[in-house]
Amino acid sequence: MRGYTMVKYAFITGASRGIGAAIAEELAKNGYHLYLTCKNSADLLCRLAAKLEETYSISCTCFVGDISDYHFVSECFSSIQRLDVLINNAGISYVGLLSEMDVTDWNQVIGTNLSSAFYTSKLAIPLMLREKSGKIINISSMNAYTPLTKIPAYSGAKAAISNFTQWMAVHFADVGIRVNAIAPGYIMTDMMKTVPEDLLKKFAGLTMLGRLGQPEEIAKAALFLASDDASYVTGHVLSVNGGMRL
Repeated sequence: MRGYTMVKYAFITGASRGIGAAIAEELAKNGYHLYLTCKNSADLLCRLAAKLEETYSISCTCFVGDISDYHFVSECFSSIQRLDVLINNAGISYVGLLSEMDVTDWNQVIGTNLSSAFYTSKLAIPLMLREKSGKIINISSMNAYTPLTKIPAYSGAKAAISNFTQWMAVHFADVGIRVNAIAPGYIMTDMMKTVPEDLLKKFAGLTMLGRLGQPEEIAKAALFLASDDASYVTGHVLSVNGGMRL
């Protein structure tokens, strides 16, 4: 039918702020209806959803809960009938020596950064198989390749996310599902804004471009991977880090 535009749906974890919120806005700007999750920032998430609905005339459904809990993820997906794009962005870290890390902290970091991507993918893939089309984008990290001290669980989880991305890409390519990841460098999120100025300058100096990235720059990379412009891209981990690995 002339003038008909297919409605598109995206599910984004960890969407209340930072990279997740920027991706939500970028996709909303491009006509996606959104399912958004967060754990502790319900007010922020609801305000973002209201803003996106009013600005871009799309719908947003918010889910508040622990993305590392399969029961919560299952409840989220129980009301979803169609899904075009899954963005696994939720992440937390623990800073400290391995010997000082509590088992509960380890499990929470692994659960939020890694297990959650398995849970959402497990439930999203059947929806995508119905359409023989879908895109999964996992947010990895530069720490998957250059692990820093005192973040053992985070580095390990992000390395596993990169590998999991490539595994899924191999196994679902023939059914029309593309799976990629983005490995951000130092990005100016709310957390990064608490870092002392001298340390921020040091981080910026580690990049070829001499600056930190913005959440919107990760969001644009996610939009590309979600779009038909990336129709020949799967199994790729896209480094968006200002040239840190050069």
